[in-house]
Amino acid sequence: MAYKRFENKKPITKQEKVELLVEYVDYYKNLIAEKGFGELNVKIPRDVFEPILDKIGVILVEASIEASKEGPVKKFLDDNQLPPHMRALLPDEFRAFSLLINALKQWVSAESAATDRYLLGGTARQTCRGITINCIVTGEAIGSDAELHHPVRDGRPPILLNKRGHTLIEQGNYTHFEEEKDPTSEIWETIKKLRTEKHMSWVQLREGRNASSTGSNNCRPGAKPFANRIVREPALSPDNIVILLDSKNV
Repeated sequence: MAYKRFENKKPITKQEKVELLVEYVDYYKNLIAEKGFGELNVKIPRDVFEPILDKIGVILVEASIEASKEGPVKKFLDDNQLPPHMRALLPDEFRAFSLLINALKQWVSAESAATDRYLLGGTARQTCRGITINCIVTGEAIGSDAELHHPVRDGRPPILLNKRGHTLIEQGNYTHFEEEKDPTSEIWETIKKLRTEKHMSWVQLREGRNASSTGSNNCRPGAKPFANRIVREPALSPDNIVILLDSKNV
């Protein structure tokens, strides 16, 4: 049987991707609050796949021995001779195996990237950034050094973390982050301060956001500049303004 990559038979729209990821991030926020940050780094025991990996290893060795005898791999080895002393230390079977392992590594990398595209297509990073305000590990703003992190390598999408949060999770060094946090608190306090200074209402912020997004001027005086300042100063995207307002029930 020839290998055929898994394909999503039910592709989803851009809006559905956003809604899916908003729900996904909220799911992990709740899971972290209930069970801790270890839920962001769940790995299946290595020995589970050992029988399958052993079979793959046997196939690779047998294929390497066969390829080193004749055909394009044998020709490649002959065309790329080793220095005399090294030639006696590296048999062709091993050289062919090394070449095959490298080809397998590239294949695995491509297939792994394809699993990220299964649900979100090729816009995983942009879509994740569009719905993420702060890192759910550190509570700090997502900066230019953002990292896509997979809580479980089972096909579920990655979550965008800042570099420090990603490092903490990958190293398992998150015990002092186990307290429940509100990752939007700093930005929310900034927005409330600006709202008080400008004497604006939450309704005006929503109107201004809608007007800025659509290019319309159908809003109350001052609403559009106010919304634009929220986008600029706390560095909050128009979509995230709505998400944050909804989460605060205003």
